[in-house]
Amino acid sequence: MTSVPRLVIAAPSSGSGKTTVATGLMAAFAGRGLAVSPHKAGPDYIDPGYHALATGRPGRNLDAFLCGPELIAPLFAHGAAGCDLAVVEGVMGLYDGAAGRGELASTAQVAKLLRAPVVLVVDASSQSRSVAALVHGFASFDPQVRLGGVILNKVGSDRHEVMLREALEEAGTPVLGVLRRAPQVATPSRHLGLVPVAERRADAVAAVAALAEQVRQGCDLDALLALARSAPPLAGEPWSPPPAAVDTAPGGPRPVIAVAGGAAFTFSYAEHAELLTAAGAQVVAFDPLHDEALPDGTAGLVVGGGFPEVYAQDLGANERLRKAVAELAAAGAPVAAECAGLLYLVRSLDGTPMCGVIDAHARMTQRLTLGYREAVAVSDSPLAAAGTRLRGHEFHRTVVEPSAGATPAWGFTRPERRVEGFVQQGVHASYLHTHWAAEPSVAARLTAAARAHAAAREHPATP
Repeated sequence: MTSVPRLVIAAPSSGSGKTTVATGLMAAFAGRGLAVSPHKAGPDYIDPGYHALATGRPGRNLDAFLCGPELIAPLFAHGAAGCDLAVVEGVMGLYDGAAGRGELASTAQVAKLLRAPVVLVVDASSQSRSVAALVHGFASFDPQVRLGGVILNKVGSDRHEVMLREALEEAGTPVLGVLRRAPQVATPSRHLGLVPVAERRADAVAAVAALAEQVRQGCDLDALLALARSAPPLAGEPWSPPPAAVDTAPGGPRPVIAVAGGAAFTFSYAEHAELLTAAGAQVVAFDPLHDEALPDGTAGLVVGGGFPEVYAQDLGANERLRKAVAELAAAGAPVAAECAGLLYLVRSLDGTPMCGVIDAHARMTQRLTLGYREAVAVSDSPLAAAGTRLRGHEFHRTVVEPSAGATPAWGFTRPERRVEGFVQQGVHASYLHTHWAAEPSVAARLTAAARAHAAAREHPATP
C-alpha cells in the first residue's frame, strides 16, 4: 500500500500548458525541499527528461496501453517510493486515449487508477465566463474523475482574471493558480516535439528554473499540496523487477550489456535498465557520438530511440564505433534496437554511412508515423520467443527500405496488418517502442543471450 500525496495535471486539449505547469510544479516543490516523484501519462520520452531535471529523480511513464491498466498503480508506487509528493503530467486532453478504445490510456483512466485528484490546466486566452461551462463539462463527464481545481493559463489582465474567477466561483471549482500571458519559456521543439534535455542541458536547466519561478508566482502551492495530500491510500504492492531466472555463479561475472545514450539516443524507459540489472546484467551506458569503442566486455547491446537523423553526420564520422557494433553483431551477440537504434544499424541514413548490420537504407520524410500498435513476434530472437504478444508505439518521420527483412521482427495485428523489422543472428531491430515492464521476459531473455555469448567467447568450442 502507498499513501504518497499525488496530483494529476490534465487539460482540455494538447497545447493548453500541461508541460509548463507540471514541470514548473515539480521544480517549485523540489525547491521547497520536497522529494518529488515525476510521472508522465502515455508513451512520451521527452517530457520525462525535463521532469527528471526538475526533480533530480528519473522521469517515469504510466501507459495503460503499453503496460496494461493493472500495472499503473504498481509502477507508480515503485517510482514514488519514499517521496513526499508525486506529480503526474497527463497526455493530450483529459479524456483522450487510444483510438477506438474508449478511456484506455487516457489521463482520466490513469487518474482513476491512481485515485488521484486532477488539476485542469485551461488556456483562458480567448474566453471569460465560458470557462465555467468548459470546466463543468470536464468535471461532470465522468463522475469517477475527481476534478480538484483549475489553473488558468494565458490570462491577459487583472480584469480578465476577475471575470474568470467569478465564473468558476459560480461553478464551484477552486482556482489554484493563474499564469499570465507571457513569452513562452524557451523549450524549443522540432519535428517530433520538444528538444530532449540531453541535447540542450544548460538551456534546459535555465528553462526549468524559469518554469519553477512562473509557477511559484502564479500558483497556490500550499493549496495544491493540500489537494495532493487528500488522495486516499493505494492498495497493492509496488512493482519490482523479477530476479534473474538463471543465477550468476557466486563471484562470477555479470554479462555486460551496453546501452546507448547521449544526445542521439535519449529515448528509454527507466524500468528497462532496472529489469536488465535484476536479470543479472551489468548495464553500462555509452555515447555513440563520442565513444570510439564499446564498453569493455560488451556481450549484448541495446540501442533505443532518439534523433539519430539530427546527428547522422557525427554518428557516421565515428567509424571505429560503427565497426565495433558491426563486429559485435556479426559475432552473434544479442542486439536490441528500436526506432533510432534501427536507423543506426542500417547501411545508411540520408546517404550517411551507418553500421551496416541491416541490409537496408533509411531516409527522412514529411510523413509522421504515429500510434499504438498490437504486435506478435514473428520468430524467435534474443528479445522474444515466436508468438510473444506485445503492445507498442510508433513515432517517427523516417522510413527504412525495405521495411522488413527475410525474417521480420513483428507482425502487427492492429490497427493494420503488416510485418515490420529485422531478425538476423542475434539482432532484433524494429521501429516499435515497447515497455518491458509489461513483459519482463524480454530483459531476462536478452540477459541470458548475453550471458551465453560471453561464456562462448570466454570458452570457445574447439574443433
